[in-house]
Amino acid sequence: MPAALAALRGLCPRCGATTLFKGLASFAPRCRACGLDYSSFNVGDGPAAFLIFIVGGLVVLLAIIVELRFSPPFWVHILLWLPLTTLLVVGLLRFAKGLLLILEYRNRAREGRIDRDA
Repeated sequence: MPAALAALRGLCPRCGATTLFKGLASFAPRCRACGLDYSSFNVGDGPAAFLIFIVGGLVVLLAIIVELRFSPPFWVHILLWLPLTTLLVVGLLRFAKGLLLILEYRNRAREGRIDRDA
């Protein structure tokens, strides 16, 4: 299954069971079906940072378009863009975190090591 679809569904990267998340955007400690330890993956804050930049750029572009076309009062911008930005970042966070974990598993990404034998 494609990684993006597996992330949307919250599937375990090893067995495909729907056990990746325990909350809105928090991982379960391990897969209940196959026992894969999700805490060994280093997802970190990368997904949140990327989402803030991507969603922020999109919202700024939309705000500029709305301002140039309609020239609404400032409070309209606040009512439009603040909730939209929050909903997009929080809504896409689960997908982004799941996608990163699945890609780490599939690509066998681990901490960097120095090869002393080379």
